[in-house]
Amino acid sequence: MKLTDNYILQEDLDRIVRSNVIPFELFKGTTVFITGATGLLGTQMVLALLNANAELNLNLKVFALVRNKEKAEAIYKYADKAVLKFVIGDVGSEIKADICPDYIIHAASPTDSKYFVEHPVDTIFTAVHGSENLLEFAKKKSVKSFVYLSSLEVYGTADFNGKPIKENMYGAIDSMSVRSSYSESKKLVECLCSSYASQYKVPVKVARLCQTFGPGVGYDDGRVFAQFARSIIEGKDIVLKTDGSTERNYCYTADAISAILMILLSGKNGEAYNVANKNTFISIKNMAQMLTEQYPESGTKLVFDIAEDVTKLGYNPKVVINLDTQKIEKLGWKAETDLQEMFERLIRSMKYFGKE
Repeated sequence: MKLTDNYILQEDLDRIVRSNVIPFELFKGTTVFITGATGLLGTQMVLALLNANAELNLNLKVFALVRNKEKAEAIYKYADKAVLKFVIGDVGSEIKADICPDYIIHAASPTDSKYFVEHPVDTIFTAVHGSENLLEFAKKKSVKSFVYLSSLEVYGTADFNGKPIKENMYGAIDSMSVRSSYSESKKLVECLCSSYASQYKVPVKVARLCQTFGPGVGYDDGRVFAQFARSIIEGKDIVLKTDGSTERNYCYTADAISAILMILLSGKNGEAYNVANKNTFISIKNMAQMLTEQYPESGTKLVFDIAEDVTKLGYNPKVVINLDTQKIEKLGWKAETDLQEMFERLIRSMKYFGKE
């Protein structure tokens, strides 16, 4: 079923539905409610479920919470409107939709680091009040399962010496830094999810995502992977404002969607799961160098222009975060797409479809 003009993304959607790991049969005759449905992962989650519904005859209903109906209609122009319904609203307000979802995937969140610094109060309130509204809605509707999309930033800045970080290991977060508005609010919402699971028996799980990218990323996206991809496409140098020593994992979008679905359907209530490709652990500097070598025809070089105060740019403090993925792998999931292929597919998608 064609759901997008971006054939690279369509290939990913088809790959997800062909997975022999995700128990899609559990979705038969059910209703799924998704927030953040015009964001990167929210959009691809909606598309993945619509594709699975068409290919596997699931008799599924998908409700997408969106703030801008026109934007949503443009994104989902090929969707079966008998299957996909829009709920116009914002997570910051009480969810009053007259629906009874079986599953909730809470993907609504700001993702721009500069926004965290310029709007720290909004960042915190969107996370905390928005998640409270969704959890109350889930409690009221007695859902079967709920997944909250969290972040590796909850692990803070402690030096684990590159040791794989399990879900019960934590570092420090500077609560007096406005950049921590994102990290601290994600961590608080995780505790809120655990509390709702304990006190109200809401079947909520947490997906702790590393930086995730692939087809569907907009051309003007401000995150580091998009900046690097634009440099390759435009034949410009990659300019680092730091020494590039931060090390972390990455994950391909299609792999992340599969992981979220596995956690939703097979994860344990009140628990968190790292979502990452364990083979992508790399520094910012080495990732930039990898790209210059992968695309020599671009003429792109790696140069440094160290900023006096990187916090004003919204950058997170230096971290070394290598996520341990054993817990989610025990559910049957594993990442399939390596870093070079992630960038190859991202660059092709941004080049031909990123400006749409």
